[in-house]
Amino acid sequence: MNKTPIPILFQNQDFVVIDKPAGLNFHSEESPGLVALVQQQLHLDKIYPVHRLDKMTSGLILLALNKKTAQQFQSMFEQRQIEKTYIAISDQKPKKKQGWIKGDMLPARRGSWKLAKTLHNPAISQFESVLIQPGERLYFLKPKTGKTHQLRVAMKSISAPICGDDRYADANAAKHEDRGYLHAYLLRFTLNGKPFEFIKKPNSGKRFTQQACQELLQAWLQTDKSSN
Repeated sequence: MNKTPIPILFQNQDFVVIDKPAGLNFHSEESPGLVALVQQQLHLDKIYPVHRLDKMTSGLILLALNKKTAQQFQSMFEQRQIEKTYIAISDQKPKKKQGWIKGDMLPARRGSWKLAKTLHNPAISQFESVLIQPGERLYFLKPKTGKTHQLRVAMKSISAPICGDDRYADANAAKHEDRGYLHAYLLRFTLNGKPFEFIKKPNSGKRFTQQACQELLQAWLQTDKSSN
């Protein structure tokens, strides 16, 4: 994977937007992670991560190129001024098909988390969904907070764990999937008075790349743009 260039979708003097491949660690562990690879690829002395994606998750990531912009982005994330939409696929029947998922995130076993019914410092996610085909549903997820594993735990809490999620879905079933089906699909924000919007369809995973799913993604974009 290290030999394949990371797709750079946008770059200016303040930040870059990249398309993170599924299955790549964000930070370096046994091998170079996403941040190190992008820094090396762009011949930069330093880049500033301002949010992150789990290893299984693909899609849009913002990286600041200077300290000032990094601080601006961090403040914007805290104030919920950066709109993010993720997509996910589950093959389980959900308790509900749209709405809000709210609750405190509590530590569970082996680094996992679970959603509580309490609301002291809750994870908050808004979602809607549409049927791809019987037994397979596409979810559009808008996290309003930024907790570890937030969307993966949210999906499990509505009885619809994400396909290929070896932590929160059935581990045996996850082994038979070609990837974890969570993707950062849309980023929208205004920086220094200038509006930015980035959209990137997933390009890996049979469930994501099937024609029925791609058509639903395109249809959702039309309705999302008309509501903004």
